Amino acid sequence: MKLKFERSAILNALQTVQGIVTARTTLPILSNALIHADKKSITITTTDLEVSVRCGITGTVLKAGAATVPVRKLASIIKELSADEVEMEVDEKNVATIQSGSSLFKIIGLGSDEFPALPTFDSKLGYVLAQSTFKRMLKNVAYGASTDETRYVLNGVFLSFKGDKLTMVATDGRRLALVEEEVEFPKEAEVDLIIPTKVVTELVHSLGDEGQVKIQTTGSQVAFEFRDIIIISKLIEGTYPNFRQVIPAQSDERVVLERELLLTALRRAALLASDKSNSVRLEFSKNKLKITAITPEVGEAHETAAVKYDGKDIAVAFNPEYLMDPLRQLTTDEVYLEITDELSPGVLKCEIPFLYVLMPMRIT
Repeated sequence: MKLKFERSAILNALQTVQGIVTARTTLPILSNALIHADKKSITITTTDLEVSVRCGITGTVLKAGAATVPVRKLASIIKELSADEVEMEVDEKNVATIQSGSSLFKIIGLGSDEFPALPTFDSKLGYVLAQSTFKRMLKNVAYGASTDETRYVLNGVFLSFKGDKLTMVATDGRRLALVEEEVEFPKEAEVDLIIPTKVVTELVHSLGDEGQVKIQTTGSQVAFEFRDIIIISKLIEGTYPNFRQVIPAQSDERVVLERELLLTALRRAALLASDKSNSVRLEFSKNKLKITAITPEVGEAHETAAVKYDGKDIAVAFNPEYLMDPLRQLTTDEVYLEITDELSPGVLKCEIPFLYVLMPMRIT
């Protein structure tokens, strides 16, 4: 196999596919990327047996073929090259020679026949969304997914294609993020999926702001195809909990808040929170919010802000990081915090079909 690329083209492709490759693996082939070239295209593929990423590369095929090379080592070499053009040749012993300008490298690869085959999709369950929409939805909920491996069904994002809309949810039991978008698909294509967090991270990293993403699924796998990229993953098995039952039917009070102002105030107050005392107290009175963080062994912080509120005086405490997570991702100017008392969940909403349920912390 002999190929010629622009340095930027192969570097972009390597940065797209190398994210799922772990430093330690029991199978050496999983540290490698499969480079495949024929008359029509050049692709580079990585996999960890759970998630696979394939990306097309623009280049010239001087001799067709397939080979695998250590992906992180190759990416490190390409990143340091100074010339714009890169030539790669792989011999019958799987030794790859990379030449660019005055630089020449040789790295030892493995046979392409050792590389795991990717699953194929001929499923009738297909959905098409704008990349920008899908990326925004993922970013608006992904932070809420659990990292507790004993609750594996929560270690991802739940996608429900039902009733002419896509509902996306993530929860760790202490907070829940939900966003919805209208999507056209046939009635027989209604389905629920749980996408692992690792895949969500790859999608957020790779999805663009233009064009569409095509989603295909079988009973146990899902594929996301956009631009010249395909991301394939196993689905998380199990039944996602009934998230709607934890959403309060109504709340007593509603406060209108400037998102950036609240985020900035929380960020400053959180500087005085600690692992032992990781909470901030929000006190609402007429058109006023007072934020307090007190950590006995560190000190205390106080912030005040003007808000649109004329309800009863009320105080509630939250984990500051959990409250800041949605504020960082949302782009609306205003958000609405619905609260009842210090023991009831708070609900954060905005002008898009989004809500965030957050359990309070006890005020002592």
